[in-house]
Amino acid sequence: MALRVYDTRSRSKREFISIVSGKVSLYACGITPYSPSHLGHARQAIAFDVITRWLRHSGYDVNYVTNFTDIDDKIINVANAEGVDFSIVAERNIADYYEVMDAMNVLRADDYPRVTGTIPEIIEMIEQLVEKGHAYVEDDGVYFEIDTAPEKYGQLTGQTLDMVRAGAGGRVDGTGSGKRDHRDFALWKLAKSGEPSWESPWGQGRPGWHIECSAMSLKHLGETFDIHGGGSDLLFPHHEAEIFQSECCLGIEPVVKYWIHNGMINVDGEKMSKSLGNFWTIRDTFEHVSPLELRYSLLNAPYRQPVEFNMAMLEESQKHYQRMIAIYGKALVATGSGDWNGFSTLEAAAENFIAGMNDDFNTRTAMVEVQSIVRELQSLFADNNDDNFIAAGVGWLTEFAGEILGLLPDEETTRSMVAEDNTARTELEMIVEPLLVERSLARDSKNWARADEIRNELSALGVKVKDGPDGPVWELK
Repeated sequence: MALRVYDTRSRSKREFISIVSGKVSLYACGITPYSPSHLGHARQAIAFDVITRWLRHSGYDVNYVTNFTDIDDKIINVANAEGVDFSIVAERNIADYYEVMDAMNVLRADDYPRVTGTIPEIIEMIEQLVEKGHAYVEDDGVYFEIDTAPEKYGQLTGQTLDMVRAGAGGRVDGTGSGKRDHRDFALWKLAKSGEPSWESPWGQGRPGWHIECSAMSLKHLGETFDIHGGGSDLLFPHHEAEIFQSECCLGIEPVVKYWIHNGMINVDGEKMSKSLGNFWTIRDTFEHVSPLELRYSLLNAPYRQPVEFNMAMLEESQKHYQRMIAIYGKALVATGSGDWNGFSTLEAAAENFIAGMNDDFNTRTAMVEVQSIVRELQSLFADNNDDNFIAAGVGWLTEFAGEILGLLPDEETTRSMVAEDNTARTELEMIVEPLLVERSLARDSKNWARADEIRNELSALGVKVKDGPDGPVWELK
């Protein structure tokens, strides 16, 4: 099955055919580092990490670029409030981004361009837009004139020119600016007193929001590239503004072959936002689940769907992830990793996994197949047989759950985790076994109250007891 991706611009799934055979150029809009990275950043980064992993697994040479918008009104406001240079705010939050993304096994992009490192290219692009009649200069900066290319409006959202004010938000509000029309947007903003600024043909200033990504993507990927991505909150105005800028500057249509957008995070049924008090940084989440457990939870929904985030969802994902790691680790230590080809069950699961990923990177379908193999291995362990299949199952999980979905630690780390778990279990046995003996004696003497007390004590230790014909057996919850 050929790879098909949902292209936002055409509003349809299209067969993926790269511009250059065997190569993929991919740009995803990155963060504005004015505060620590949040769950929305995790969703976007993990989505495009898996997309990149799948394209590489499919044989493509992928050049993946994502940026840092390291100069922005919000960064300046935080810096002013703290009395520090704007770069200090940006650098500490970029460092936070790298740390939390590394923890969630998000592979590093090939390039991380920054706005402050792309000022010459931004100025050159604005000059070309002015020269071609798509931009004009006013006393407070330079603006793109929408009416010079009205046919491009609504390419991603379907909005008409008359609908723009309702959805534009503060970054395209014309109040107090030199815009000729409220639909136009800033390309260069002349600096206010005390603001960071750069020299330009129009005076000291800094770039507008939208021009930055156009300049960075074209600089690193060329005049046409395969995929431009980001969160669905960037559809309008940011990505539509990029279409205006890039295509009008270059005289090429389309500059981007496929537009891909991931869904947002909803917390307890509402869009995550600081104003609603339901805002989670990634580190907040790490206080409740491990980084890879968070990754697991976010991959359970296809990338285009919104994620309904709450503690029940986190706890459920944590339970499934821990079972997967426990079974994978136990199998890895017991049999090592083998070739899964030739085992019909594993080949069928691989076929379904591949079909799901080729259907617009459907990680939900992929995760169902991972869970099915985990259950199969769990069943084999219970019957204590078929080491060849177990080793093949380990190989299957290493490739599909590990290399593609990024859910598994490396083998050395996994073996260390198993050793630590075994040590912990041995220590726990010294507590549990005497309690089980006492509980059996209490049940034999019909002292149900004491038997229930012991069951509660065991439950508090994270132990689940099952009574069988051969006596009680226990396992960790």
